[in-house]
Amino acid sequence: MPRNQFQRMVFAFLTVIITVHAYVFYSLYVVNGETLMNITGENSVLHAINAQGGVYMFGKMLPIWAVILIEFCCAYTLECIMGSPCSFKLASKIFDPAKNHPMIFESAIICATVGLMCPAMSFLAAWFYYPYYNDFNIWTLLANWIKLVCFNFPFAFFSQLFFIQPLVRTMFKFFFRKDIAKHSQTEQITA
Repeated sequence: MPRNQFQRMVFAFLTVIITVHAYVFYSLYVVNGETLMNITGENSVLHAINAQGGVYMFGKMLPIWAVILIEFCCAYTLECIMGSPCSFKLASKIFDPAKNHPMIFESAIICATVGLMCPAMSFLAAWFYYPYYNDFNIWTLLANWIKLVCFNFPFAFFSQLFFIQPLVRTMFKFFFRKDIAKHSQTEQITA
């Protein structure tokens, strides 16, 4: 869909802005919500986060907005440097974008992106949320990484394939509708 570097950067920005919010919500509310409420004795996850003084990251408590900002910066950088270029190359090895239906090729790109980004971001999260108060142990880091991949991969796969990427593609088509229409006219004239 994106045809130049600017469009790729915008597409990555839209994807990451939605994805980071979804994963922070998923991690705090779905995976850790019950634990947070039990520890603090609060009756909602947001109250539990506020009661403990924020979200544990880098060995201290940070506000949710700081967590989202840090994760956004890391995810956007990874998406631009590794996720988008490598996933396109991986999908192109299996499917030919000129011969295969665009939906199949786009789905292959989404699957490759999840396969690359989920372990990479889970590894960063294992560092970010590592229990530094217990001293550092490489085996604890690796165990946390594997646990995060197991929690995040199913959510990443299904949310990207069925919710986030269709939403991002719709938004992208809206923002670049003039360029898409112009490109479609050019393709019709040359065909």
